[in-house]
Amino acid sequence: MLRALILPPSHSRDPRRAGLRYVNFAWCCVIAGLGLSLMGLDAIDIGERLAPIAGDPIGPIQHKQTIFLIVGMIAAAFIALPSYRFLAVLAWPAYAGALTLLVFLLLPFVPESIVKPRNGARGWIDLGFVDLQPAEIAKVAYVLTVASYMRMRRSHRTFMGLLVPGIITFIPVALIIKQPDLGSASLFIPSLFAMLVIAGARIRHLTLIVALAMMAAPTVYPLLEPHQKQRIVGYMGQLRGDRSTASDINFQAYTAQALVGAGGVDGQPEAKARAIVHFNRLPERHNDMIYAVIVCRHGQRGGMLVLGLYALWLLGAGLTAWMSRDPFARVLIVGLMGFLAAQVFVNVGMNIGLLPIIGITLPFVSYGGSSMVTTWLMTGLIMSVGLHRPLRVRGRTSGYPDPDDE
Repeated sequence: MLRALILPPSHSRDPRRAGLRYVNFAWCCVIAGLGLSLMGLDAIDIGERLAPIAGDPIGPIQHKQTIFLIVGMIAAAFIALPSYRFLAVLAWPAYAGALTLLVFLLLPFVPESIVKPRNGARGWIDLGFVDLQPAEIAKVAYVLTVASYMRMRRSHRTFMGLLVPGIITFIPVALIIKQPDLGSASLFIPSLFAMLVIAGARIRHLTLIVALAMMAAPTVYPLLEPHQKQRIVGYMGQLRGDRSTASDINFQAYTAQALVGAGGVDGQPEAKARAIVHFNRLPERHNDMIYAVIVCRHGQRGGMLVLGLYALWLLGAGLTAWMSRDPFARVLIVGLMGFLAAQVFVNVGMNIGLLPIIGITLPFVSYGGSSMVTTWLMTGLIMSVGLHRPLRVRGRTSGYPDPDDE
């Protein structure tokens, strides 16, 4: 039975499930992810060094990111080959493990040699050879859990039935906010809504929840950390065109926008781009602000190429979900799409001045082992669905039967 879950045999009674579907739309995700990762490696080196050192073409940060990329792709292949249906069994244990790590970060007696606050947030566990960010792992575990819960249920089509998915979401979000990491926590909401919509939740119920959340939003402001309040104040100043804060609270935002503008349409030569990034002292240029580095080097065309590759990833994921008859697979993929789409939207918006800076990395591109491995795990999960999908596609868009089918 376990073998049938992991790799269905070729002599299965159902001819639609015979063998693996090597030709599938999930390859679009792999191609896009690899292209984005390579662009990220180049941008990380431009942001890291004023000029390459003779005999040392790869800088230390770029070297580490290359290792993260290789590990991420191996992890994607490892999770893609077994059938994704087996992961439904592991969803709840993975969710519990992710919550355990998030709780561990908040324990006051854990020494700083293991959990050291960065920018005021306790978000990383020092493993010696690499730093682990549990919030990234929680994304995959969370989507697996919600998809597993909703795959054979209809309760989420009622207003009260949304309570359980809401609780599953609230627990990791509350723990991540407590770090505090408001940026990572905010990504769970678009993912949840995307999964609920594809699973058949009533739009009017979701609209009511959004309306209630918007009315309650002002009451949350006094609970924010001082640096989070400063970011909101700084963003409001940007909207008013106030340049008086360009050297303090809005330094990062205005510097990123200056680098984006410096890129023009075609970008700058490599040496000049390195000098612009270096002497403008852009904070987090290898991380949150890496999109500004890419546009400075490759111009608006380079920025559009990055967005085009993300569109290719989302297109491949969406078509893979559409081709699958399995409700679990469809909800799983749409949840992953929600995370990536929201993260890209917020990060690019931060870099070009449309959104406040809340500490969101750019998937596949920004420096970071946890982020790189997580996004490749997402890609591996989508590939698993593509490899193990039925030959014939039937059923509704959501993957759930309509009431008339019952």
